Amino acid sequence: MTELNTDTIVALATPQGVGAIGVIRLSGSKSIDILSKVFSKDLRNANSHTAHFGQIKDKDRIVDEVLVTLFLDGKSYTGEEVVEVSCHGSQYILQDVIRLFVENGALPAKPGEFTLRAFLNGKLDLSQAEAVADLIASNSEAAHKVAMQQMRGGFSEQIKKLRADLIHFASMVELELDFSEEDVEFANRDELKALIWNIHVVIQALVSSFKSGNVIKNGVPVVIAGKPNAGKSTLLNALLNEEKALVTEIAGTTRDVIEDEVIWNGVVFRFIDTAGIRETEDLVESLGVKKTLEKMREAAIVCYLFDAANIETSELKTIVSALKNDVEKTNSELVIIANKSDQLSKEKRSFLEHEYDPIFLSAKEKNNLEELENHLIELVNLGKIGEQDVVITNSRHYLALTSANEALMRAYNGLSNELSGDLLAADIRQSLFHLGEITGEITTDDLLENIFSKFCIGK
Repeated sequence: MTELNTDTIVALATPQGVGAIGVIRLSGSKSIDILSKVFSKDLRNANSHTAHFGQIKDKDRIVDEVLVTLFLDGKSYTGEEVVEVSCHGSQYILQDVIRLFVENGALPAKPGEFTLRAFLNGKLDLSQAEAVADLIASNSEAAHKVAMQQMRGGFSEQIKKLRADLIHFASMVELELDFSEEDVEFANRDELKALIWNIHVVIQALVSSFKSGNVIKNGVPVVIAGKPNAGKSTLLNALLNEEKALVTEIAGTTRDVIEDEVIWNGVVFRFIDTAGIRETEDLVESLGVKKTLEKMREAAIVCYLFDAANIETSELKTIVSALKNDVEKTNSELVIIANKSDQLSKEKRSFLEHEYDPIFLSAKEKNNLEELENHLIELVNLGKIGEQDVVITNSRHYLALTSANEALMRAYNGLSNELSGDLLAADIRQSLFHLGEITGEITTDDLLENIFSKFCIGK
Protein backbone atom coordinates (compact mmCIF):
# COMPACT_ATOMS: atom_id res chain seq x y z
CA MET A 1 0.00 0.00 0.00
CA THR A 2 1.37 3.42 -0.96
CA GLU A 3 2.38 5.46 2.10
CA LEU A 4 1.42 9.12 2.39
CA ASN A 5 4.25 11.42 1.35
CA THR A 6 4.75 14.14 3.98
CA ASP A 7 6.62 16.54 1.67
CA THR A 8 4.94 19.77 0.64
CA ILE A 9 4.19 19.74 -3.10
CA VAL A 10 3.50 22.50 -5.61
CA ALA A 11 2.07 22.66 -9.13
CA LEU A 12 0.16 24.85 -11.52
CA ALA A 13 -3.53 23.95 -11.12
CA THR A 14 -4.76 25.77 -14.23
CA PRO A 15 -3.92 24.88 -17.87
CA GLN A 16 -0.68 25.93 -19.52
CA GLY A 17 -0.99 29.00 -21.71
CA VAL A 18 -1.61 32.71 -21.30
CA GLY A 19 -4.81 33.67 -19.47
CA ALA A 20 -6.18 36.34 -17.16
CA ILE A 21 -5.44 34.25 -14.05
CA GLY A 22 -3.32 31.23 -13.20
CA VAL A 23 -3.66 29.30 -9.95
CA ILE A 24 -0.71 27.65 -8.18
CA ARG A 25 -1.48 25.04 -5.53
CA LEU A 26 0.64 23.98 -2.53
CA SER A 27 -0.28 21.00 -0.32
CA GLY A 28 1.51 19.71 2.77
CA SER A 29 2.31 20.63 6.36
CA LYS A 30 4.73 23.43 5.37
CA SER A 31 2.51 25.12 2.76
CA ILE A 32 1.85 28.31 4.77
CA ASP A 33 5.44 28.44 6.06
CA ILE A 34 6.78 28.29 2.49
CA LEU A 35 4.29 30.91 1.33
CA SER A 36 5.18 33.24 4.21
CA LYS A 37 8.83 33.33 3.10
CA VAL A 38 7.87 35.08 -0.17
CA PHE A 39 4.51 36.72 0.64
CA SER A 40 4.13 40.26 1.93
CA LYS A 41 2.01 39.08 4.88
CA ASP A 42 2.61 36.43 7.55
CA LEU A 43 -0.43 34.11 7.38
CA ARG A 44 0.70 31.44 9.86
CA ASN A 45 -2.06 32.41 12.32
CA ALA A 46 -4.76 33.09 9.71
CA ASN A 47 -8.04 31.15 9.65
CA SER A 48 -9.01 28.49 7.15
CA HIS A 49 -11.07 29.40 4.10
CA THR A 50 -9.85 33.00 4.06
CA ALA A 51 -8.49 35.02 1.14
CA HIS A 52 -5.64 37.50 1.41
CA PHE A 53 -4.40 40.09 -1.08
CA GLY A 54 -0.68 40.84 -1.19
CA GLN A 55 2.56 40.62 -3.11
CA ILE A 56 4.87 37.72 -3.98
CA LYS A 57 8.46 38.94 -3.61
CA ASP A 58 11.86 37.59 -4.60
CA LYS A 59 13.88 39.45 -1.96
CA ASP A 60 13.20 43.12 -2.84
CA ARG A 61 11.75 42.43 -6.29
CA ILE A 62 7.95 42.28 -6.62
CA VAL A 63 7.04 39.30 -8.81
CA ASP A 64 3.25 39.77 -8.79
CA GLU A 65 0.24 41.01 -6.87
CA VAL A 66 -1.80 37.94 -5.95
CA LEU A 67 -4.79 36.61 -4.05
CA VAL A 68 -3.95 33.80 -1.59
CA THR A 69 -6.59 31.37 -0.33
CA LEU A 70 -5.93 29.19 2.74
CA PHE A 71 -7.33 25.77 3.61
CA LEU A 72 -6.04 24.43 6.93
CA ASP A 73 -5.18 20.82 7.79
CA GLY A 74 -8.24 18.55 7.48
CA LYS A 75 -10.37 21.21 5.78
CA SER A 76 -9.01 20.99 2.24
CA TYR A 77 -9.40 18.88 -0.90
CA THR A 78 -6.31 16.83 -0.03
CA GLY A 79 -6.98 16.70 3.71
CA GLU A 80 -3.70 18.56 4.27
CA GLU A 81 -2.79 22.20 4.67
CA VAL A 82 -3.38 23.75 1.22
CA VAL A 83 -2.53 27.16 -0.20
CA GLU A 84 -3.83 28.37 -3.57
CA VAL A 85 -2.21 31.43 -5.12
CA SER A 86 -4.11 33.26 -7.87
CA CYS A 87 -1.58 35.13 -10.03
CA HIS A 88 -1.81 37.02 -13.29
CA GLY A 89 -1.76 34.48 -16.12
CA SER A 90 1.67 35.23 -17.58
CA GLN A 91 3.69 32.03 -18.02
CA TYR A 92 6.78 33.92 -16.86
CA ILE A 93 5.07 34.99 -13.62
CA LEU A 94 3.63 31.54 -12.90
CA GLN A 95 6.93 29.74 -13.44
CA ASP A 96 8.79 32.36 -11.39
CA VAL A 97 6.40 31.95 -8.44
CA ILE A 98 6.67 28.14 -8.62
CA ARG A 99 10.47 28.50 -8.70
CA LEU A 100 10.36 30.57 -5.49
CA PHE A 101 8.23 27.96 -3.75
CA VAL A 102 10.58 25.15 -4.82
CA GLU A 103 13.64 27.12 -3.65
CA ASN A 104 11.96 27.53 -0.27
CA GLY A 105 11.22 23.85 0.30
CA ALA A 106 8.37 22.65 -1.93
CA LEU A 107 8.72 19.72 -4.32
CA PRO A 108 7.13 19.64 -7.82
CA ALA A 109 3.97 17.55 -7.71
CA LYS A 110 3.65 14.37 -9.73
CA PRO A 111 0.61 13.72 -12.00
CA GLY A 112 -2.46 13.14 -9.83
CA GLU A 113 -0.57 13.60 -6.56
CA PHE A 114 -3.07 16.03 -5.03
CA THR A 115 -5.95 13.61 -5.63
CA LEU A 116 -3.81 10.66 -4.49
CA ARG A 117 -3.29 12.47 -1.19
CA ALA A 118 -7.03 13.09 -0.94
CA PHE A 119 -7.55 9.32 -1.33
CA LEU A 120 -4.83 8.35 1.15
CA ASN A 121 -6.21 10.88 3.66
CA GLY A 122 -9.73 9.44 3.35
CA LYS A 123 -11.28 12.50 1.68
CA LEU A 124 -12.25 10.41 -1.38
CA ASP A 125 -12.45 6.71 -2.08
CA LEU A 126 -10.80 5.31 -5.19
CA SER A 127 -13.87 5.37 -7.45
CA GLN A 128 -14.56 9.00 -6.43
CA ALA A 129 -10.94 9.90 -7.20
CA GLU A 130 -11.26 8.37 -10.67
CA ALA A 131 -14.48 10.34 -11.16
CA VAL A 132 -12.47 13.55 -10.61
CA ALA A 133 -10.43 12.74 -13.73
CA ASP A 134 -13.64 11.90 -15.63
CA LEU A 135 -15.19 15.21 -14.54
CA ILE A 136 -12.17 17.16 -15.80
CA ALA A 137 -12.30 15.26 -19.11
CA SER A 138 -16.11 15.50 -19.52
CA ASN A 139 -17.03 17.17 -22.82
CA SER A 140 -20.80 16.65 -22.85
CA GLU A 141 -23.78 17.07 -20.54
CA ALA A 142 -24.21 13.31 -20.11
CA ALA A 143 -20.52 12.74 -19.28
CA HIS A 144 -20.59 15.60 -16.78
CA LYS A 145 -23.73 14.30 -15.10
CA VAL A 146 -22.39 10.76 -14.66
CA ALA A 147 -18.97 11.91 -13.43
CA MET A 148 -20.53 14.33 -10.94
CA GLN A 149 -22.84 11.60 -9.60
CA GLN A 150 -19.89 9.25 -9.08
CA MET A 151 -17.67 11.93 -7.54
CA ARG A 152 -20.38 12.71 -5.01
CA GLY A 153 -20.29 9.07 -3.92
CA GLY A 154 -23.45 7.54 -5.41
CA PHE A 155 -21.62 4.58 -6.91
CA SER A 156 -19.38 4.17 -3.85
CA GLU A 157 -22.33 4.05 -1.47
CA GLN A 158 -23.99 1.34 -3.54
CA ILE A 159 -20.81 -0.78 -3.55
CA LYS A 160 -20.22 -0.27 0.18
CA LYS A 161 -23.77 -1.36 0.98
CA LEU A 162 -23.43 -4.52 -1.13
CA ARG A 163 -20.12 -5.26 0.56
CA ALA A 164 -21.46 -4.66 4.09
CA ASP A 165 -24.41 -7.02 3.52
CA LEU A 166 -22.08 -9.69 2.18
CA ILE A 167 -19.49 -9.27 4.95
CA HIS A 168 -22.13 -10.01 7.61
CA PHE A 169 -22.96 -13.40 6.14
CA ALA A 170 -19.34 -14.11 5.22
CA SER A 171 -18.36 -13.67 8.86
CA MET A 172 -21.05 -16.15 9.88
CA VAL A 173 -19.77 -18.72 7.38
CA GLU A 174 -16.19 -18.12 8.54
CA LEU A 175 -17.32 -18.59 12.15
CA GLU A 176 -18.78 -21.97 11.24
CA LEU A 177 -15.33 -23.10 10.12
CA ASP A 178 -14.00 -22.47 13.63
CA PHE A 179 -16.64 -24.85 14.99
CA SER A 180 -16.46 -27.44 12.21
CA GLU A 181 -16.28 -30.34 14.68
CA GLU A 182 -19.54 -29.28 16.37
CA ASP A 183 -21.41 -29.22 13.01
CA VAL A 184 -23.16 -25.91 13.76
CA GLU A 185 -24.70 -23.50 11.24
CA PHE A 186 -24.60 -19.79 12.02
CA ALA A 187 -25.50 -18.54 8.52
CA ASN A 188 -29.01 -19.42 7.43
CA ARG A 189 -28.51 -20.92 3.98
CA ASP A 190 -31.85 -19.77 2.55
CA GLU A 191 -31.25 -16.19 3.69
CA LEU A 192 -27.69 -16.26 2.36
CA LYS A 193 -28.89 -17.59 -0.97
CA ALA A 194 -31.55 -14.85 -1.22
CA LEU A 195 -28.98 -12.19 -0.33
CA ILE A 196 -26.47 -13.42 -2.93
CA TRP A 197 -29.15 -13.40 -5.60
CA ASN A 198 -30.24 -9.85 -4.69
CA ILE A 199 -26.63 -8.64 -4.82
CA HIS A 200 -26.17 -10.45 -8.14
CA VAL A 201 -29.20 -8.60 -9.59
CA VAL A 202 -27.80 -5.21 -8.50
CA ILE A 203 -24.31 -5.98 -9.83
CA GLN A 204 -25.70 -7.29 -13.11
CA ALA A 205 -27.61 -4.03 -13.60
CA LEU A 206 -24.39 -2.07 -13.00
CA VAL A 207 -22.48 -4.30 -15.44
CA SER A 208 -25.21 -3.85 -18.05
CA SER A 209 -24.96 -0.05 -17.69
CA PHE A 210 -21.36 -0.12 -18.91
CA LYS A 211 -22.39 -0.14 -22.58
CA SER A 212 -24.26 3.14 -22.09
CA GLY A 213 -21.50 4.43 -19.82
CA ASN A 214 -18.85 3.76 -22.42
CA VAL A 215 -20.88 5.71 -24.96
CA ILE A 216 -21.25 8.62 -22.53
CA LYS A 217 -17.56 8.72 -21.66
CA ASN A 218 -15.92 8.01 -25.02
CA GLY A 219 -18.59 9.04 -27.52
CA VAL A 220 -20.27 7.03 -30.27
CA PRO A 221 -17.98 6.13 -33.17
CA VAL A 222 -19.99 6.53 -36.39
CA VAL A 223 -18.37 5.55 -39.69
CA ILE A 224 -19.65 7.08 -42.93
CA ALA A 225 -18.91 4.50 -45.63
CA GLY A 226 -19.76 4.18 -49.28
CA LYS A 227 -18.42 4.25 -52.82
CA PRO A 228 -16.27 7.15 -54.07
CA ASN A 229 -18.29 10.28 -54.87
CA ALA A 230 -21.38 9.06 -53.00
CA GLY A 231 -21.28 12.28 -50.95
CA LYS A 232 -19.61 11.06 -47.73
CA SER A 233 -17.41 14.14 -47.24
CA THR A 234 -20.31 16.43 -48.12
CA LEU A 235 -22.44 14.72 -45.48
CA LEU A 236 -19.67 15.03 -42.88
CA ASN A 237 -19.34 18.74 -43.61
CA ALA A 238 -23.12 19.18 -43.39
CA LEU A 239 -23.36 17.37 -40.05
CA LEU A 240 -20.46 19.34 -38.57
CA ASN A 241 -21.60 22.56 -40.22
CA GLU A 242 -18.05 23.29 -41.39
CA GLU A 243 -15.77 22.49 -44.32
CA LYS A 244 -13.85 19.70 -42.59
CA ALA A 245 -13.37 17.39 -45.56
CA LEU A 246 -12.25 18.25 -49.10
CA VAL A 247 -15.07 17.86 -51.63
CA THR A 248 -14.42 17.54 -55.37
CA GLU A 249 -15.97 15.86 -58.38
CA ILE A 250 -12.92 13.58 -58.64
CA ALA A 251 -13.61 10.06 -57.35
CA GLY A 252 -11.31 8.93 -54.54
CA THR A 253 -10.49 12.41 -53.16
CA THR A 254 -10.66 11.19 -49.55
CA ARG A 255 -7.73 8.83 -49.10
CA ASP A 256 -7.37 8.89 -45.32
CA VAL A 257 -9.69 8.83 -42.35
CA ILE A 258 -11.12 12.19 -41.24
CA GLU A 259 -12.71 12.44 -37.79
CA ASP A 260 -14.58 15.09 -35.83
CA GLU A 261 -17.17 15.31 -33.07
CA VAL A 262 -20.62 16.77 -32.60
CA ILE A 263 -22.78 16.73 -29.45
CA TRP A 264 -26.46 15.86 -29.73
CA ASN A 265 -28.74 15.42 -26.71
CA GLY A 266 -25.72 15.55 -24.41
CA VAL A 267 -23.96 12.66 -26.19
CA VAL A 268 -20.76 12.93 -28.25
CA PHE A 269 -20.94 11.41 -31.74
CA ARG A 270 -17.51 10.85 -33.33
CA PHE A 271 -18.09 10.95 -37.09
CA ILE A 272 -15.47 9.25 -39.26
CA ASP A 273 -15.36 10.03 -42.97
CA THR A 274 -13.56 7.27 -44.84
CA ALA A 275 -12.04 6.57 -48.21
CA GLY A 276 -14.52 5.30 -50.79
CA ILE A 277 -14.72 1.51 -51.00
CA ARG A 278 -13.71 0.27 -54.44
CA GLU A 279 -11.05 -1.79 -56.18
CA THR A 280 -8.08 0.43 -57.03
CA GLU A 281 -4.48 0.09 -58.19
CA ASP A 282 -3.51 3.41 -56.56
CA LEU A 283 -1.33 2.49 -53.55
CA VAL A 284 -2.34 5.47 -51.37
CA GLU A 285 -6.03 5.04 -52.11
CA SER A 286 -5.86 1.27 -51.45
CA LEU A 287 -4.33 1.97 -48.02
CA GLY A 288 -7.22 4.35 -47.36
CA VAL A 289 -9.72 1.63 -48.30
CA LYS A 290 -7.97 -0.75 -45.88
CA LYS A 291 -8.31 1.84 -43.09
CA THR A 292 -11.98 2.24 -43.97
CA LEU A 293 -12.64 -1.45 -43.42
CA GLU A 294 -10.77 -1.35 -40.10
CA LYS A 295 -12.80 1.63 -38.88
CA MET A 296 -16.05 -0.06 -39.90
CA ARG A 297 -15.17 -3.04 -37.69
CA GLU A 298 -14.53 -0.70 -34.73
CA ALA A 299 -17.63 1.48 -35.18
CA ALA A 300 -20.77 1.38 -33.04
CA ILE A 301 -22.78 2.64 -36.03
CA VAL A 302 -22.00 2.21 -39.74
CA CYS A 303 -23.75 4.69 -42.03
CA TYR A 304 -23.73 3.35 -45.58
CA LEU A 305 -24.26 6.24 -47.97
CA PHE A 306 -25.10 5.65 -51.63
CA ASP A 307 -25.90 7.82 -54.63
CA ALA A 308 -29.61 7.02 -54.88
CA ALA A 309 -29.96 8.51 -58.37
CA ASN A 310 -27.19 6.48 -60.01
CA ILE A 311 -26.62 3.19 -58.19
CA GLU A 312 -27.72 -0.07 -59.81
CA THR A 313 -30.29 -1.94 -57.71
CA SER A 314 -28.43 -5.26 -58.09
CA GLU A 315 -25.21 -3.68 -56.82
CA LEU A 316 -27.02 -2.08 -53.87
CA LYS A 317 -28.56 -5.41 -52.91
CA THR A 318 -25.14 -7.11 -52.85
CA ILE A 319 -23.52 -4.32 -50.79
CA VAL A 320 -26.32 -4.07 -48.22
CA SER A 321 -26.39 -7.83 -47.77
CA ALA A 322 -22.62 -7.90 -47.13
CA LEU A 323 -22.82 -4.96 -44.71
CA LYS A 324 -25.62 -6.56 -42.70
CA ASN A 325 -23.49 -9.67 -42.35
CA ASP A 326 -20.50 -7.56 -41.19
CA VAL A 327 -22.36 -5.51 -38.56
CA GLU A 328 -23.94 -8.65 -37.17
CA LYS A 329 -20.45 -10.00 -36.45
CA THR A 330 -19.32 -6.79 -34.72
CA ASN A 331 -22.63 -6.18 -32.91
CA SER A 332 -22.92 -2.70 -34.42
CA GLU A 333 -25.82 -0.87 -36.06
CA LEU A 334 -26.30 -0.29 -39.79
CA VAL A 335 -27.95 2.86 -41.11
CA ILE A 336 -28.68 3.02 -44.85
CA ILE A 337 -28.71 6.52 -46.32
CA ALA A 338 -29.99 7.39 -49.79
CA ASN A 339 -28.13 10.54 -50.78
CA LYS A 340 -29.08 12.88 -53.64
CA SER A 341 -32.70 11.84 -53.09
CA ASP A 342 -33.85 15.17 -54.56
CA GLN A 343 -32.91 13.68 -57.97
CA LEU A 344 -35.02 10.51 -57.55
CA SER A 345 -38.11 9.58 -59.53
CA LYS A 346 -41.19 8.63 -57.49
CA GLU A 347 -40.95 5.04 -58.72
CA LYS A 348 -37.34 4.55 -57.63
CA ARG A 349 -37.93 6.28 -54.29
CA SER A 350 -40.89 3.99 -53.64
CA PHE A 351 -38.81 0.93 -54.56
CA LEU A 352 -35.92 1.90 -52.27
CA GLU A 353 -38.31 2.70 -49.44
CA HIS A 354 -39.98 -0.70 -49.74
CA GLU A 355 -36.76 -2.72 -50.05
CA TYR A 356 -34.36 -0.93 -47.67
CA ASP A 357 -36.27 1.74 -45.72
CA PRO A 358 -33.32 4.16 -45.99
CA ILE A 359 -33.07 7.71 -44.71
CA PHE A 360 -33.57 9.94 -47.77
CA LEU A 361 -31.54 13.14 -47.78
CA SER A 362 -29.47 15.52 -49.87
CA ALA A 363 -26.15 16.21 -48.18
CA LYS A 364 -25.33 18.98 -50.64
CA GLU A 365 -28.63 20.79 -50.09
CA LYS A 366 -28.67 19.87 -46.37
CA ASN A 367 -32.16 18.44 -46.72
CA ASN A 368 -33.55 16.03 -44.08
CA LEU A 369 -30.40 15.95 -41.93
CA GLU A 370 -32.63 16.21 -38.86
CA GLU A 371 -34.14 12.77 -39.55
CA LEU A 372 -30.65 11.24 -39.62
CA GLU A 373 -29.71 13.03 -36.38
CA ASN A 374 -32.87 11.82 -34.60
CA HIS A 375 -32.37 8.27 -35.86
CA LEU A 376 -28.78 8.13 -34.58
CA ILE A 377 -29.84 9.49 -31.17
CA GLU A 378 -32.57 6.85 -31.04
CA LEU A 379 -30.08 4.07 -31.84
CA VAL A 380 -27.88 5.09 -28.90
CA ASN A 381 -31.00 4.89 -26.72
CA LEU A 382 -29.55 6.30 -23.49
CA GLY A 383 -32.88 7.60 -22.35
CA LYS A 384 -33.03 10.09 -19.51
CA ILE A 385 -30.15 9.70 -17.06
CA GLY A 386 -31.43 10.82 -13.67
CA GLU A 387 -29.36 12.62 -11.07
CA GLN A 388 -29.36 9.50 -8.89
CA ASP A 389 -28.78 6.90 -11.61
CA VAL A 390 -25.54 4.96 -11.29
CA VAL A 391 -23.88 4.28 -14.65
CA ILE A 392 -20.54 2.50 -15.02
CA THR A 393 -18.10 4.34 -17.30
CA ASN A 394 -14.79 2.89 -16.07
CA SER A 395 -13.46 -0.36 -17.55
CA ARG A 396 -11.64 -1.15 -14.28
CA HIS A 397 -14.95 -1.01 -12.40
CA TYR A 398 -16.61 -3.12 -15.10
CA LEU A 399 -13.96 -5.86 -14.84
CA ALA A 400 -14.07 -5.84 -11.03
CA LEU A 401 -17.88 -6.08 -10.98
CA THR A 402 -17.82 -8.89 -13.54
CA SER A 403 -15.30 -10.85 -11.45
CA ALA A 404 -17.28 -10.21 -8.26
CA ASN A 405 -20.44 -11.42 -9.95
CA GLU A 406 -18.78 -14.61 -11.20
CA ALA A 407 -17.56 -15.43 -7.67
CA LEU A 408 -21.04 -14.71 -6.29
CA MET A 409 -22.70 -17.05 -8.75
CA ARG A 410 -20.22 -19.81 -7.85
CA ALA A 411 -21.29 -19.34 -4.22
CA TYR A 412 -24.97 -19.31 -5.23
CA ASN A 413 -24.64 -22.54 -7.21
CA GLY A 414 -22.60 -24.00 -4.35
CA LEU A 415 -25.45 -23.30 -1.95
CA SER A 416 -27.84 -25.09 -4.30
CA ASN A 417 -25.47 -28.08 -4.33
CA GLU A 418 -24.92 -27.98 -0.55
CA LEU A 419 -21.24 -27.13 -0.96
CA SER A 420 -19.07 -27.16 2.17
CA GLY A 421 -18.61 -23.97 4.18
CA ASP A 422 -14.90 -23.57 3.40
CA LEU A 423 -15.57 -23.55 -0.38
CA LEU A 424 -18.48 -21.13 0.05
CA ALA A 425 -16.31 -18.85 2.16
CA ALA A 426 -13.58 -18.83 -0.51
CA ASP A 427 -16.01 -17.68 -3.22
CA ILE A 428 -17.57 -15.02 -0.97
CA ARG A 429 -14.11 -13.74 0.00
CA GLN A 430 -13.23 -13.52 -3.70
CA SER A 431 -16.36 -11.47 -4.42
CA LEU A 432 -15.62 -9.15 -1.48
CA PHE A 433 -12.06 -8.72 -2.75
CA HIS A 434 -13.22 -7.53 -6.18
CA LEU A 435 -15.83 -5.17 -4.71
CA GLY A 436 -13.14 -3.75 -2.42
CA GLU A 437 -10.90 -3.11 -5.42
CA ILE A 438 -13.45 -0.63 -6.78
CA THR A 439 -13.57 1.70 -3.77
CA GLY A 440 -9.95 1.23 -2.75
CA GLU A 441 -10.42 -0.82 0.41
CA ILE A 442 -8.09 -3.23 -1.39
CA THR A 443 -5.29 -1.68 -3.45
CA THR A 444 -1.78 -2.27 -4.67
CA ASP A 445 0.98 0.23 -5.41
CA ASP A 446 0.86 -0.75 -9.10
CA LEU A 447 -2.89 -0.08 -9.25
CA LEU A 448 -2.56 3.37 -7.67
CA GLU A 449 0.38 4.25 -9.90
CA ASN A 450 -1.61 3.22 -12.98
CA ILE A 451 -4.66 5.26 -11.98
CA PHE A 452 -3.06 8.49 -10.77
CA SER A 453 -0.30 8.69 -13.35
CA LYS A 454 -3.03 9.39 -15.94
CA PHE A 455 -4.15 12.55 -14.09
CA CYS A 456 -2.91 15.98 -15.07
CA ILE A 457 -0.21 17.59 -12.93
CA GLY A 458 -1.89 19.97 -10.48
CA LYS A 459 -4.82 17.62 -9.83
